[in-house]
Amino acid sequence: MEFSTLIQVLDSGVRLGIPLLLACLAGLYSERSGVFDIGLEGKMLMGAFAAGAVASITGSAWLGLAAAIGGSLALAVIHGLASITFRGNQLISGVAINFLASGLTVLIGQNLFHLGGRTPPIKGAARFESITLPGADALRDVPVIGPVYYDLISGHTILVYIAFAIVPLTWFLLFRTRFGLRLRAVGENPESVDTAGVSVLRLRYTAVAMAGILCGIAGAYLATSAPSAGFGKEMTAGKGFIALAALIFANWRPWRALGATMLFGVLEAVAIRFQNIDVGLFVVPVQFMQALPYILTVVILAGFIGKATPPRAGGQAYVKER
Repeated sequence: MEFSTLIQVLDSGVRLGIPLLLACLAGLYSERSGVFDIGLEGKMLMGAFAAGAVASITGSAWLGLAAAIGGSLALAVIHGLASITFRGNQLISGVAINFLASGLTVLIGQNLFHLGGRTPPIKGAARFESITLPGADALRDVPVIGPVYYDLISGHTILVYIAFAIVPLTWFLLFRTRFGLRLRAVGENPESVDTAGVSVLRLRYTAVAMAGILCGIAGAYLATSAPSAGFGKEMTAGKGFIALAALIFANWRPWRALGATMLFGVLEAVAIRFQNIDVGLFVVPVQFMQALPYILTVVILAGFIGKATPPRAGGQAYVKER
């Protein structure tokens, strides 16, 4: 593979991996607090629709982003009420959110735009444009360094850089602050946190809300940062479930989540770029390459789910002792 081709594949991998990274970090916050979240897919989908619809109507990408966060947060609140306040089954609540988002986005989209659930194409100020970082043009023709900086590091939208910045911020918040210590403790032993006089329910709601915000940003990225910006029916295409697999692969740690999601992104980029691969004895069919990210999801779940160590109180509703 030529160096320029490698850079292009890595660049595509970053673009494809960003929504996975944001959703994976969303699941990390929620599940570290003890609330399993199968509804990442639904919240991303609602965020993508809200961003696409509002950006299309108002002509503002930033208003679209705000709407995406609001739409995703609304579903996060529903999940919180069902699983934290009413102590329902967290997995069933997440699945219900996925179905709710799948139906609502198409229904509202059809009523608003009459395009089969899609939004009109987003252009101009209604979408986030690529940013050229300082010095990128000057270094463009420098061997090796130029292509890496100009084509791989520079040239992304603001949401990409926000997503990467959230990784060290998450690490610092979870492992270097009192809030992070309490959040992790709630996912491991909520009784001890409650005994210390800290509200378990408040911490879990905070974590679920943070997951909603991150899923909203992920959805906004899908709808307002892609080359063909706009919302399409079921446009998340299982990315929420792949993010969950990446979270297990990363063992609920932010830096590992970055590596896992970028790996998924690169694999998807390879599948898109190399439709048929000739390995000598046979040609790998395009259908296998398209299914490769999902096959890897199953392999990771089968191979790592027993080795990964989830929060001990994950999936368990907390009942305050009287």
